Amino acid sequence: MKKKFTEKQIHILDIAEELIAKKGYEGTSVRDICSKANINVAMISYYFGSKEKMMSYLYQYRVLKTRENFSEFADTIKEGKPEMQMREMIKYIVSQLFKYNYFHGFVTQELRHTENLKDELLDFYQLFVKKLDEVIKKGVASGVFTFTPKPEDILTMIIGSTLFVIRNKNFYELYVPSKNEETYAKEAEKKVRMNLLLSVFAILGYAAD
Repeated sequence: MKKKFTEKQIHILDIAEELIAKKGYEGTSVRDICSKANINVAMISYYFGSKEKMMSYLYQYRVLKTRENFSEFADTIKEGKPEMQMREMIKYIVSQLFKYNYFHGFVTQELRHTENLKDELLDFYQLFVKKLDEVIKKGVASGVFTFTPKPEDILTMIIGSTLFVIRNKNFYELYVPSKNEETYAKEAEKKVRMNLLLSVFAILGYAAD
């Protein structure tokens, strides 16, 4: 991580992410970020070029950080039963997508396809597919799973389903009774997670004891 960003950039990006999470992209100004980070406004241009370019750096930073966290997380569960590992990995990716859902509002298709981000996302997706593949094979070898679906298809299902819900709140909230924004997010995440667990384990032909 430190090879990609300086300590000062990381400090500014952490502050920017915190503010955007609370106020949204449009509601967060460069002055807000600079004030909380205790830096001069000119420093944004110096380190990033502009607010828009800073968002590209922030997205890249979040992808790298999530990849590192996932690697550590995968190591902590690698000795567990395959069904437990699969369950926890699904829960992990769904929770991360919901936790950082505000990215999906300002990250444009063009931004996602800049060279650096393409590489970072590809590395993360490949890492996740590799871990899924290991768990699937372990489950089949132990007799817990019956089928061997392609791990890239499982990842596509997890990310695709979760992002659909995040990006189509006006539709999904019709089926998730809630009193406010906070309870909606929790209930929507729970509903997506449970449906994905049912779907993925059915595809795997999970044979519970």
